[in-house]
Amino acid sequence: MTTPALRPLLAALALAAPYAQAQDRPLACTDFYAHVNGAWMAQTELPPERSRIGAFDGLRVRNEELLQKALNQLEPTQASTPGLRHAATLWRSGMDTAAIERQGLAALKPLLDALSSLQRREQLPALLAQMARHQVSGPFAVGVRPDVMNTTRHTLSIGQSGLTLPDRDDYTRADATAQGLRSAARDYRATLLKAADGAAPSTERLDALEQFEARLAAASSARVDLRNPRANYHPHLAASLQAQAPGLDWAAWIQALGLPERAPARFVVGQPDYLKAVAREAAEAPLPLWRDYLRLRVLDAFAAAGPKALQDAHFAYYDQTQRGLLQPAPRHERVVELIGGRYGGAPLAMTLGEAFVQVAFPAEAARRSAALVEDIKAALRERIFALPWMAPATKLRALDKLNAMSPKIGAPAQWPTWVGLQTRADDFLGNLVRGAQWQWAQRAQDLGQPVDRSRWFTSPHIVNAFAGGLNEIVFPAGILQPPFFSASADDAANFGGIGMVIGHEIIHHFDDRGRQFDAVGNLNDWWTAADAAAYQQRADEVVRLYGSFEAAPGEFVNGRLTLGENISDMAGVQIAYAGLLKSLKRTPNAPRADGLTPQQGFFTQTGLIWRSKMRTEALIQQLRTDSHSPPRFRVLAPLAHSPAFAEAFGCRAGDPMVAEPRISIW
Repeated sequence: MTTPALRPLLAALALAAPYAQAQDRPLACTDFYAHVNGAWMAQTELPPERSRIGAFDGLRVRNEELLQKALNQLEPTQASTPGLRHAATLWRSGMDTAAIERQGLAALKPLLDALSSLQRREQLPALLAQMARHQVSGPFAVGVRPDVMNTTRHTLSIGQSGLTLPDRDDYTRADATAQGLRSAARDYRATLLKAADGAAPSTERLDALEQFEARLAAASSARVDLRNPRANYHPHLAASLQAQAPGLDWAAWIQALGLPERAPARFVVGQPDYLKAVAREAAEAPLPLWRDYLRLRVLDAFAAAGPKALQDAHFAYYDQTQRGLLQPAPRHERVVELIGGRYGGAPLAMTLGEAFVQVAFPAEAARRSAALVEDIKAALRERIFALPWMAPATKLRALDKLNAMSPKIGAPAQWPTWVGLQTRADDFLGNLVRGAQWQWAQRAQDLGQPVDRSRWFTSPHIVNAFAGGLNEIVFPAGILQPPFFSASADDAANFGGIGMVIGHEIIHHFDDRGRQFDAVGNLNDWWTAADAAAYQQRADEVVRLYGSFEAAPGEFVNGRLTLGENISDMAGVQIAYAGLLKSLKRTPNAPRADGLTPQQGFFTQTGLIWRSKMRTEALIQQLRTDSHSPPRFRVLAPLAHSPAFAEAFGCRAGDPMVAEPRISIW
């Protein structure tokens, strides 16, 4: 049953169905995004609880409604697997708002009390390790993942984190958006500390926190620089990091993480200059400031799952200020996101994935999706052979990498067993806290063990796709649904929908960052100098193209930050289209009811899946912090540089949808 709060959104999304009849066909060669989506854009209003709506968002809402129905019917005592039992328990605890109010911050009290007890600098390493075991990032993030220099082994990694504002530059920008963020962040910090202390913090304490974070921000690397894998890989031992970043006892910190004895002594630092700044603060910043900052990081990490006062503060800062929402999303959607995370990587996310796959992923979808992947890989294989600018030796290495690429489709073959995890139906916040601790213990045990390449790190219920670090491509069951994929749709729709997504993820392994990794996912330069230079020349053209797009008054796309996504969009649509042609040779499509040719249907579906209406606040944050270009440009730029698009719609030189000269890398 659709809840009243969802009906306005679903009504708006229903306009997507008759898109062929709503198209303004003369626009095809002028503005294809408007050609496909113009009528929908004109008739659609954003509901107050959304920062944007479109194909991705509509499918997410549908998936979460399916989950809501399945979880409402699932009794913990009758669940057939540990994952389903935990899913049912988590769901009930998240929907029980009265119990959440009764519990308050009890689940965080041991950690908050420990942080409040900080009286000597020698205590800092153990307290920072305790935060890491709760997976709270601040002042740096800690994780266990495959070593990019040798993906057969795991490594402990440390990187910059711990800022309340969305981006390091927000601490110094003078524009109205940044000023509004700083003001809202100050209010948010005040609310969190009041929840911890029972009294509002003084102006001096809030000033000190702002200045502390500003110093960390000044030492942080820019988002663009974080895309360079070699510049963010620095192996260390505790002693070598101690020499480089004195002020914090790194050996004591590692000891307190609770790692297994077999864990290697070597670990990887992402941004050494940032850790130098953290260590300097550890030696110099007043301990009362450290107490405030560390408790702030903990409360921020769990505020959305806490009592209503903290939920409201979290909404006001993250959703209202940064995304422009007028009211919170329905409770069931918030619970799904709190359990699963925005990208499906939260500690307990796989419980939801197991429940979702039970009701929304037939075997036929997996089979058809796998066939699409193979057709699109075959298309790229042919394009690599034909590249005029790449030497034969480099082509062979590229083909080796493509042939070794491993797809993960739908869901894992085996679900986690959740041994040792405890969940309670009356303790939502406690469940998430225990889940974070449980996952950290599991990940820590990976150290010293070989990498399991079959493991999934993303829950299948998520509407997204990924290019994993092990030369893999991942397509969760959540996105293998209409309008991206349907077992009853023709090839044009499926290749133009999920096929474009598949092509995009494949190309990520050959974009400006992904091309630096080899067939097994190691950071390993397999390019000749001449071919690398030829690639860079073409990539620079993509940077200039997207950097010229003004998405909001005075706000341009960051061509360097979005380069990998833009290359993947531009080449992804080309290889998906080539995959369609392969399929049509085997099995010609029946005539379409909308009168479009299969070729036109392909590009129309691509335009459809990127339809989106977004609030200005959310758009500005995307432009400043996100590596993806706004949806409009993800249609216009790739198609304007596609000869196949121009041929399909009869576009001629001089038309806005015919770029001259065209940019092509793959």
